Amino acid sequence: MATRGWSRLSDLTAPLVVLAVIVTVDVVLGPDVVISGAYAIAAVLAGAITTVRRTAVVAGLSIALSAVSGLWNQNFTTLDFEIRLLLTLTLSALAIVSATIRTRRERALRHMTVIAETAQRALLRGMPEAVGSVGFAARYVSATQEALVGGDLYEVAASPFGVRVVVGDVRGKGLDAVLMAGTVLGGFRRSAFSRPTLTAVARDMDEVVRAVAGEEDFVTAVLAEFHEDHTVTLVNCGHHPPLLVTTTRDGILVDTGEPEPPLGLAPRPAAVTWPWPEGSRILLYTDGLVEARNGRGAFFPLVDHAAALQKGSLHEALDGLLRQVIDHAGRRVNDDLALVLVEHRA
Repeated sequence: MATRGWSRLSDLTAPLVVLAVIVTVDVVLGPDVVISGAYAIAAVLAGAITTVRRTAVVAGLSIALSAVSGLWNQNFTTLDFEIRLLLTLTLSALAIVSATIRTRRERALRHMTVIAETAQRALLRGMPEAVGSVGFAARYVSATQEALVGGDLYEVAASPFGVRVVVGDVRGKGLDAVLMAGTVLGGFRRSAFSRPTLTAVARDMDEVVRAVAGEEDFVTAVLAEFHEDHTVTLVNCGHHPPLLVTTTRDGILVDTGEPEPPLGLAPRPAAVTWPWPEGSRILLYTDGLVEARNGRGAFFPLVDHAAALQKGSLHEALDGLLRQVIDHAGRRVNDDLALVLVEHRA
């Protein structure tokens, strides 16, 4: 409780210190140099960082000190005193209005974020533990509280043509991005069971995105199809390449062919097929993983941590990787990230 109380009052420190410094300087300078009109700077600062009530407290104190500043400035009966007092009153009132507008916007933003997070959890269904000889584990990590929820997505479909997976990331943040993610998942779920090739699935998804997207909207996505002949087929639409880890190699970023634009920008990707030996694991992920930065601005080196993905169960491997990326980013994740780890079981 004491810690919480201190947290509530700590944002008053800067405005009160500023006010104390300005008043002290005004007293020291004396009547020759009068700066009492600057007392309202403290209220303006409070309006930018604290609540309306606390801004009003700082504003009231600024006005009161400006009113009594005539004692040390010896200008009570002058027009200059009245103008400076009026300036302090005006700026203090504006600071309170500014704080009111800011807090309302912050409250609305928090409300929309809760709605977006709820919708996102409803869209991302539980990942199956296994489909035949293909094992799965997935993780979704939301950004830190200050950041908006993103449109990261993933889904698995046990189609007649193989076990199909999509991982994608909608451009933008907030409820619009989550709604777009729902549209993309709906397109994937429909086409994955009817289209014989992954490229046809990607084309259908692109048409869905283009039908509802704005001029600057797009969705990066990578699709994978796992076969009984120990191969995996990949289609990449502007997304980060998967990471393949085998029993004989620590990890490589899979070549998914010529770069193609994201869904919504008319990609024409070609399917690429890779060997998929027993015991292999492949990681599909969104950009929140590899774009996590440390204090020096360095990105998370995914390939350097690939060996961790072979340790323990799929869930243990993902949890270990998440600990590493969170430690790398100083426990502050500024973008959502979705991870799907797939294993070829005997």
